[in-house]
Amino acid sequence: MVLYFSATGNTKYVAETLAKGLGDTAENLLERIRRRDFSPIHSESPFVICSPVIVCEMPRFLNAWLRKSVFTGSRELYFVFTSGGYAGISSFQGKLLARKKKMKYMGRAELKMPRNYIASDAYPELSREEIEDRIRNASKHLPRIVALIQSGRKLKARHVWLFEILITLPFNPVWSHLKQRTGDFHVSDQCISCGKCERGCPMNIIHLDAKKRPVWDAKCCSHCMACIQNCPTSAIEYGLITHAKNRYRFEKYQYAIKED
Repeated sequence: MVLYFSATGNTKYVAETLAKGLGDTAENLLERIRRRDFSPIHSESPFVICSPVIVCEMPRFLNAWLRKSVFTGSRELYFVFTSGGYAGISSFQGKLLARKKKMKYMGRAELKMPRNYIASDAYPELSREEIEDRIRNASKHLPRIVALIQSGRKLKARHVWLFEILITLPFNPVWSHLKQRTGDFHVSDQCISCGKCERGCPMNIIHLDAKKRPVWDAKCCSHCMACIQNCPTSAIEYGLITHAKNRYRFEKYQYAIKED
């Protein structure tokens, strides 16, 4: 069984493509995460966790959910990570997770996909051509990943060095507190009160106020970008940083796969 969380569609595409190749099912974990539903998930086939990478690690809300959830049936656990180019310590977290659940860690694959993080000017926007190239290149690796899983072999990616772990583990909580704030999120008059941002927030911290406008309940979040990127009218902004930036959703560029 393929389990996934996807903010803007990259990981969803990967998960559904893998599931199709494996003749298996893909389950979106969003609602389970939002409801804190830790009821058992059963699979006779290996579990494949597909996850984006946020600030060099697996999203904290996803990692926390996985640690508390119960997997029955197969004891094999694969990971496939999508990132903007650096998967950080996500594979190390995968190993720890498998150990905690007393499951067999079957390795991980790392796929470079288009970035969706627009709440900072530290990352230059990708051109349409760069986005298309990343999607095409990532898609070429999926049949190999399917073949390895089907044959029961381990997935292999780059080695995670100790210094990466020692830097990331203490640094990320500080970064989250200082840089992943929600106070700069706001909406323009283009908001149509559809509630898509509320329903799509994995941390369940967005609600519509009396005027049917989104309000962020917590001081910090994961900055997964699900709310801002999926707004149908691009009404959600983050300070002044996002005003002139394009919004990214995989579905807008999935034609790139068909061109290849």
